[in-house]
Amino acid sequence: MPHPDPAASSASSASSASSASSASPASPATPTTAPAPASGFGDARGMWDARFAQPGLLFGATANAFLQREAQRLAPRSRVLSVADGEGRNSIWLAEQGHAVTAFDLSPVAVAKAGAWAAERGQNLDLRVAGVDDWAWTPQAFDAVVAIFVQFADPAMRARLFAGMWQTLKPGGVLLLQGYTPKQLDYRTGGPGKLEHLYTTPLLHELLPLAEWLLLQDYEDTLEEGPGHAGRSALIGAVARKPG
Repeated sequence: MPHPDPAASSASSASSASSASSASPASPATPTTAPAPASGFGDARGMWDARFAQPGLLFGATANAFLQREAQRLAPRSRVLSVADGEGRNSIWLAEQGHAVTAFDLSPVAVAKAGAWAAERGQNLDLRVAGVDDWAWTPQAFDAVVAIFVQFADPAMRARLFAGMWQTLKPGGVLLLQGYTPKQLDYRTGGPGKLEHLYTTPLLHELLPLAEWLLLQDYEDTLEEGPGHAGRSALIGAVARKPG
């Protein structure tokens, strides 16, 4: 998630899910809303609503490249949760692959855009307005969880987020995760601009101590994901399986 300072580089589509609204279903035209509590980024919902209200798609119309590469690990017709999915680029693509997708985001503006875009592409998704701390995290509800650049969370919220994602996975399910590493502070082509929000291999091991790691890799790549993610980036990609 990007730093709210307008001089800082943009962040992730995942970033909108800081903490906030109700997890009730949201239609494209009238997403459910509720007052968002303060977060480490101030008025997180207001900030993301303003960014997503701009013309076009903040993070582009193409699903994340890491997700496209690694989604072949999902069983056909998996039930997938896409965390903090913004305008829906990843969840819509997953639905187009035949998966049953639930997605949530803190920003009702983003969820409305995702709903309208999904309808244009003939996809039926379960879209919700919700934040990390009011999402239900129903135990063993999903075959897979997708978390692409969900780096809006400070360490305390991040611990709750990862505990929730792990809890909601079925045994044998997989978590697909991409994020920025500390070297991203040199590139500043996306991300929160805060060291404590970035990922390292030891941190992911700490957050998911029971995981079977199918992939855990630091690497660099040039991202072309709309104006929000553009340029050379320091990344980590991970696929964690829940034992079962």
